[in-house]
Amino acid sequence: MSETAMDRVAKATPPHVARQIKGLSDRAIAWIFVAPTIFLLLAVNIFPLIWTIYLSFTNFRANRPNADVSWVGLRNYERILTDGDTWLTMQATAHFLFWTLFFQVLIGFALAWLINQKFRGNDLWTTIIVLPMMLSPAVVGNFWTLLYQPQIGLFNNVIGFLTGVDPTSFSMIGDVHLAPWSIVIVDTWMWTPFVMLICLAGLRSIPDSIYEAAECDRASKWRQFWTITVPMALPFLMLAVLFRGIENFKMFDLVVQLTGGGPGNLTTLTSIELKREAFEKWRTGYSSAYAVVLFVTVFGLASIYVKALNKVKER
Repeated sequence: MSETAMDRVAKATPPHVARQIKGLSDRAIAWIFVAPTIFLLLAVNIFPLIWTIYLSFTNFRANRPNADVSWVGLRNYERILTDGDTWLTMQATAHFLFWTLFFQVLIGFALAWLINQKFRGNDLWTTIIVLPMMLSPAVVGNFWTLLYQPQIGLFNNVIGFLTGVDPTSFSMIGDVHLAPWSIVIVDTWMWTPFVMLICLAGLRSIPDSIYEAAECDRASKWRQFWTITVPMALPFLMLAVLFRGIENFKMFDLVVQLTGGGPGNLTTLTSIELKREAFEKWRTGYSSAYAVVLFVTVFGLASIYVKALNKVKER
């Protein structure tokens, strides 16, 4: 019988080490395997968070690490919460967040419902629909920047063909009224398939027997949709909103590629403003406080939302 790798390891283990290992409990052995992962998580996640919180109470600047660092207390937080530009940035982020979630949920659920009908070729259409979410945000940003060009862009020409408006008379990423909607359109195009897949999983988890019982009770298709489909798919829909809400709150690369935060600061989201404060103005202490404010905001809203999601799942 051939010798296995485990047999060779057992033979190579010194006798005193082997006796110690044999004396360990299952719980101790489990901790030996888990401890490196826990240590890595603490080093990668917890320590940077604690360090960021500490820096938020100082006037530290990363480009001048040898300068005297003084304790400023809550001054950074006070400046953030009383700065009008901060609230304008929050407003731009809220606009982007609300409308992207609205359109992604609406279109994503509609697509999931259509594909769930199991018509001929729906697997092919599912593959085609999910293609945008497979692309890099940087690639998508450059691709749509070209589409938005007034002279040669396909988007402007399609709008001009449908409405009769001169395609060169407007610029999606340069107009103060259209720029916020330009990033909403691109993010919706890219991430609606993600919402669709989650909703599709929810729709396909509904047993057919429930619909059969409803048909026996002579419930119409519209009645079945509102009393069976929507309530049973709602937890999956809320889960998709949670995932996309957190990701869109942190949106950075797509907006930078499309508008760079312009025109002016109209599409400057909180993530872009944080990057400018940290790596352009080098106000590390101030930007650390900004990051803590954003973290508390996202964590608080997500916690409230998860409680609501759990209540829906318990119904």
